[in-house]
Amino acid sequence: MDEMTFVDKIRKIIKMRHDDVVATMASGAVDNMEKYQYMLGQIRTYQYLSQEISSLLNKKEQNDKERPVINIK
Repeated sequence: MDEMTFVDKIRKIIKMRHDDVVATMASGAVDNMEKYQYMLGQIRTYQYLSQEISSLLNKKEQNDKERPVINIK
């Protein structure tokens, strides 16, 4: 498995879990404030992880573009 396949799978899992928590909250399954705050923390964590992965990928792409390509034949 190459790096991008791994990253794509992680991103997909994070999105699925984020969407599951949002759906649970939207369906009214939250019956107390502690559970609500916990789930809100989960959503924020999933969003943070997604943003960090995107930032890291953008930095990698920028570094790859900045490196000179030397073709030695």
